[in-house]
Amino acid sequence: MSRRPVLLLDVVGLTPRALEDMPRLGRVAASGASAPVDTVLPAVTCSVQATFLTGAMPAEHGVVGNGWYFRDLGEVFLWRQHNRLVQAEPVWEAAKQQVPDFRTVNVCWWYAMGMSTDVTVTPRPIYHADGRKSPDAYVRPPALHDELVGALGEFPLFQYWGPTASIRSSEWIIGATRRLLPGADLTMAYLPHLDYDLQRFGPDSRQARAAALELDRALAPLLDDAEASGTAVVALSEYGITRASRPVDVNRVLREAGLLEVYTQAGMEYLDPWTSRAFAVADHQVAHVYVREEADVPAVRRLLAGLAGVDAVLDEEGKRAHGLDHERAGELVLVAEPDAWFTYYYWLDDERAPDYARGVEIHRKPGYDPAELFFDPADPTAKLKAGLNLVRKKVGLRYAMRTVPLDPSPVRGSHGRVPDGSPASRVDGPLLVCSDAALLAGVDAVHATDVKGLLLRAAGLEG
Repeated sequence: MSRRPVLLLDVVGLTPRALEDMPRLGRVAASGASAPVDTVLPAVTCSVQATFLTGAMPAEHGVVGNGWYFRDLGEVFLWRQHNRLVQAEPVWEAAKQQVPDFRTVNVCWWYAMGMSTDVTVTPRPIYHADGRKSPDAYVRPPALHDELVGALGEFPLFQYWGPTASIRSSEWIIGATRRLLPGADLTMAYLPHLDYDLQRFGPDSRQARAAALELDRALAPLLDDAEASGTAVVALSEYGITRASRPVDVNRVLREAGLLEVYTQAGMEYLDPWTSRAFAVADHQVAHVYVREEADVPAVRRLLAGLAGVDAVLDEEGKRAHGLDHERAGELVLVAEPDAWFTYYYWLDDERAPDYARGVEIHRKPGYDPAELFFDPADPTAKLKAGLNLVRKKVGLRYAMRTVPLDPSPVRGSHGRVPDGSPASRVDGPLLVCSDAALLAGVDAVHATDVKGLLLRAAGLEG
C-alpha cells in the first residue's frame, strides 16, 4: 500500500446508538466499515488514549486514570499535561522509524505538552499573577498561535468543560483541524461534545440525540475535506457513556471508618493524603484506593467490598488480570456497578466543604466531579452569578465561580467500566469507524491495543 494521510478523530462517547443520529459520519461507516472497540480498564479518556496511541496496556504506559496519587509528591493530580507521563512509544514515533519525515498534528489529544508531534494545539489557560484565569491555548510552533486565534477567536475554554460546555469548543477544534490537515501524514483531533449531554441526561435522552446530530453537522466539512484529499478517516471513542444515577461516596465511608483524615483551614476541610491510612481517587466508575500500610489492605478491602454500588474490588491479582498493575495504581481498585459511579467527596458537612467544591476546578479537586456540568439547581441565581463573573473577568477583576452543586444526583450518565460484550452493552459501547473497509476485514472487534497498528497500516506503513 502506498503512503496516504490519516485523520484520527476521537469522537468522545461515539457508540452505535449515537451513530444513528450522525448521518455524515454514518456515510463513512457505510462506505467503509465499523467495529466495536474492546476498551481497557479504566475506560476513561487519558488511559484509553494512551493505549490507542502506544498499543500498550496501562500497566506498561503508566496512565492508570485521568489522574492518580503522585506518591513522591504526596499530592493527587488529575488532568496533568506533560507527555513524559506516558511511558511507551507513540504511533508517530513508530512511523518515523519507517519514514523519517512523517509529519503529525495533534489538536487537543491529552498529554500534549512536550509531545514530539510536529504541531501541537491544546487548551492552556493564562494563569495571571493576580490569580485570574483567561481562556487560551498552547500552540507549537508558537507562530501558529496568533494565526489560529486570529482565524477562530480565542479557545472557548468555558465551553470546553463546565455548566456552559457546548458545541463551540468542538467547532473550534474542527476549525483548527481543517486548517492543519493539509500537509500532515497523521492529524489527530479530540472532539468532546458528546461527553456533555450524555453525562447530563443519559445516552438515551433526547438531548443526547440532539447533541449527536449537532456534532455531526459540525464535523461534516472536515469529513468532506478528508474525502476530497484522499485522507483515510479513523473515528473512534475511548468509552461509551451508559445510564448511571447512583453516586457512591467511597471517601466518606473511609473517613467514617477512621481511615481518611482531613486538615482544616478557614473553616474548610481538605483531604490530608499525607496522614490518611486510606483514601480514594475517584474517576467516574473506577476509584484507586491508596492504602498507606500493607497490613491495612485486607480490612479496607472487606470494608469497601460491602459498600452498595461497588461491583468489584481489585487487588494485585485483579489489577494484573486487567493490565492495571502499575505502581501509580492504588493498592486496591474499585469498579462500580453498571448504574453507579464514584464521587470524590470526603467532607461530612457541606458547610465544611472546600471552596473549590462549588467551582469548576479540575486541577484542584482530588477526583473527578461530573457535577461541574450543572448549575446548582438549589441556587436560582447561579446563572446570573456566572454571567456577572464573566463581566468581572473581561474588565480584569478577580472572581470565583461558585455555581456547582454539592448534590451529585442530577448526573445521568457515566463510564469507566469495561462493557461485558453482550448485545445490550454493545449499543452503548465504544465504536470505531473507518473509511477503508480493508482495515477491518475479518475483524469482529478492535482491541484498544490494536489501534496503533491499524493507524500505521492506514498510513500505508507496516503495523
